[in-house]
Amino acid sequence: MRLYDSMSQEKRKFVPRDPDHVTMYFCGPTVYNLVHIGNARPFVVSMVAKRYFESLGYRVTLVENITDIDDRIILKAIDQGRAAGEVAAEFAQAYRDDTDRLGLGRPDVEPLATEHIPEIIGLITELVERGHAYQSGSDVYFDVDSFAEYGKLSKQQVAEMRHGARVAVGEDKDDPLDFALWKGAKPGEPAWNSPWGPGRPGWHIECSAMSMKYLGQGFDIHGGGRDLIFPHHENEIAQAEGALDSPFVRFWMHNGMLNLSQEKMSKSLGNILTLREVLDRHRPEALIAVFLGSHYRSPMEFSEEVLQEAEQQVDRLRNVFMELADRAGGAGAPGPAAQSSSAPGSAAAGPATPILQKAATRQEAFADAMADDLNTAAALAEVFGLAREANAAVAAGELDADTAAQVRAEMLKMVRVLGLDAVAGGDDCVPDDVAAMAEERQECRARRDFARADELRAAIAECGYEVRDIPGGCKIVRIR
Repeated sequence: MRLYDSMSQEKRKFVPRDPDHVTMYFCGPTVYNLVHIGNARPFVVSMVAKRYFESLGYRVTLVENITDIDDRIILKAIDQGRAAGEVAAEFAQAYRDDTDRLGLGRPDVEPLATEHIPEIIGLITELVERGHAYQSGSDVYFDVDSFAEYGKLSKQQVAEMRHGARVAVGEDKDDPLDFALWKGAKPGEPAWNSPWGPGRPGWHIECSAMSMKYLGQGFDIHGGGRDLIFPHHENEIAQAEGALDSPFVRFWMHNGMLNLSQEKMSKSLGNILTLREVLDRHRPEALIAVFLGSHYRSPMEFSEEVLQEAEQQVDRLRNVFMELADRAGGAGAPGPAAQSSSAPGSAAAGPATPILQKAATRQEAFADAMADDLNTAAALAEVFGLAREANAAVAAGELDADTAAQVRAEMLKMVRVLGLDAVAGGDDCVPDDVAAMAEERQECRARRDFARADELRAAIAECGYEVRDIPGGCKIVRIR
């Protein structure tokens, strides 16, 4: 596999630090509001990367932090007359709830900044002792000039960065580029005891401290949005390598930003679309397909039209899975092509039928795409391509039960890697009220009350399902 490294700005062969274990850290949200779909993109990228490495047989440890102490949290708490911890806890849980709806699983560790104050203080202490940080009043700052390689990730020169830089009101530091590691307590703010007096950590230090606690120095992949390259990730490097004199991370992985109507989405512009809003209107697989339809490093144009198109694509894919399941019927365990491996790209050599030959070709192309810097757009195209070919084989009457089971199993391997498991319909149970309406509709049709039957069809559609008439009854299909 080759993975693009933002530090070297090239694709490099990916070999994990530990032969059988991939270690990853992705920056999570600051929890002072509901997360927006821009926050969801790195979450999807990280979880799909985890699934991919696991499909290759690696053990994976993914750490994704939650920043639960920050100026914005404090300001919101003051505005609402609440404790900062209460605000952070509310929105941290909302973040977990909303991202759970994507159905991708969770990171292995989701550390909170406030639960790692001893590790943060320990790292700051080491930096002070090594001459990379200094106390100014009750604050502690990192001395950028003390770290000769500052700017190596963002490819900026310190002198150029310093030009035009300003010291913010309330800061007392030696240089405008120096950044806060510890902030002295202000009245009414949360505070923890430290060698420099009561206070709280700066934003950048928490990720350095928590990533090294759980993954060690020189872990494999550090990810997040491109907007974090500077200053956040640049500062993380300075802190970690300043304290330990060895490489912090082996690969830096940054996803492109989301644009709404060709305008970068940001809270400051007020053009925010929350993840909750999107998932209240659309199935999670559609949003995942939108994200996967562009390479993770590319910026993305996001719109309702793009989402609706993706929803139609995943619905067609879902229909193919259902048709293959129907064709497979009571077929036993999948044949050799499906059993050869759990990883995509592993269909048995020389399958006997044309559709299994096509499945093997698609699997190989899927594996090649994912190995090329997680090119999910190309990989997803192979899934859709195989779905079209399978559909054509069904229409031509070319699939017996065993072949249908094998093709479905091969497609399932690919969609599992991409986090689109739900399109296979394994746990997509029809709600009782929808099933009751479908049953009543069948009774209405039997007594030729077609007006009422049409009303029930429309009501079922409002619930996100379609009722399809088949010989001897009907089939209920989820459409969103």
